[in-house]
Amino acid sequence: MGARSTGPPVPHVGFGSPAQAQGVARGQLAYYRALERMGQARVIGDLGALEAHWEAWRAWEAAGAAPESAPPLGFIISMEGADPILAPDELEEWWRAGLRLIGITHYGPGRYAGGTGTELGLSELGVALLAEMERLGVVLDLTHCSDQAFWQAIERFGGPVIASHNNCRALVPHQRQFDDDQLRAIIARDGVIGAALDAWMLKPGWVASERPNPANPPVSLEDVVDQIDHVCQLAGSSRHAAIGTDLDGGFGLEQVPADLDTIADLQRLPELLARRGYAEADIAAIMHGNWLRLLRAAWSR
Repeated sequence: MGARSTGPPVPHVGFGSPAQAQGVARGQLAYYRALERMGQARVIGDLGALEAHWEAWRAWEAAGAAPESAPPLGFIISMEGADPILAPDELEEWWRAGLRLIGITHYGPGRYAGGTGTELGLSELGVALLAEMERLGVVLDLTHCSDQAFWQAIERFGGPVIASHNNCRALVPHQRQFDDDQLRAIIARDGVIGAALDAWMLKPGWVASERPNPANPPVSLEDVVDQIDHVCQLAGSSRHAAIGTDLDGGFGLEQVPADLDTIADLQRLPELLARRGYAEADIAAIMHGNWLRLLRAAWSR
């Protein structure tokens, strides 16, 4: 879910008040629940549901993976930017509705923390929200945190942390990315960093535009592997790298790697990782295992 009431106004993303943002976010959640009622999705909110869903897909693959008998897609409800939460003491209501992961900010000066493009830290609301998240067992997504908000949040929050769609500042210098010290801090907390596929986050000098720009440097899935590999080298293992994509991020083929046409092309990543020397077990961890491990740990607390 995502709806801002702060930061730059963007159609379908930025709204005029927290109440409007909440209304939009609740509508998004209602859509997922409607899909669930129609048998097209499964909302996963605890360890038992996670294991059952995982086993259903494993059984389907073992039986031949016939498309007509595929299990429903699984959704873990997250919120990108906490603006729709009117006050921290409302979080338990959201948790009961299925919310399990929160990125506390987005672009601009969020209500709870400074986001991308700012030098703002946590607000008083943000401090209280983190305490309530920890009490309820909600995972903290540090993606989009300003540097100040990142360090304040990771110091105050004792629960599981991730960066769901975040790349490496050492490879593409920009405040939207995390520097090596920030990545190491997530690794030290046994967190997971999901590589984003937005082209400007993969190649220095790439400029976003509504149409393909021939002046932009070429970007491919190899650049995604560079991001993954950087995290693995910092960690000394494959335990903390994953796929984040951000492919619902309001852009299309004009802003993704040139060799990515559909979501199915993510299956090219295992071969690219193997060429870099990654073993089969490491590739499985990066493609799905690290997210599973983190959720299992978070929901066993």
